[in-house]
Amino acid sequence: MSSMLQDNQLTDEEVVVWLESTENLDYVRQALDKSTRRRGKPRYERDGRMVGYANLKPDAGKDPDSGLFERRTFFLLPHDRPNNPTGPYEMGAPGEAVDPRTISPGRVGMKTPRSQRGCASETVAS
Repeated sequence: MSSMLQDNQLTDEEVVVWLESTENLDYVRQALDKSTRRRGKPRYERDGRMVGYANLKPDAGKDPDSGLFERRTFFLLPHDRPNNPTGPYEMGAPGEAVDPRTISPGRVGMKTPRSQRGCASETVAS
């Protein structure tokens, strides 16, 4: 599945749950992951850490091909800017990265100057 999500893939989302404060995070990566459940913390099998996830509406349907629910997860890899400020994303951001302040249920989130350019301490909050 592509890391570049569209709002029409997220119509069954009910709420976004953050596992940690996003105040000092310039960006988070987002992806659709398969899950056996509509709600609760999904399994996480990537490097790095999960920082949030979406719970689905009670009537959300399963993917017809896999029989699983598609749920959005938000995460950071070890080499991402919040974990490694002088690493490969000291400036710029990965393609699936969006500003966590622009994320809401059913909405992908947006790239902002803060998410794309530099660390939170160097930019002015909107």
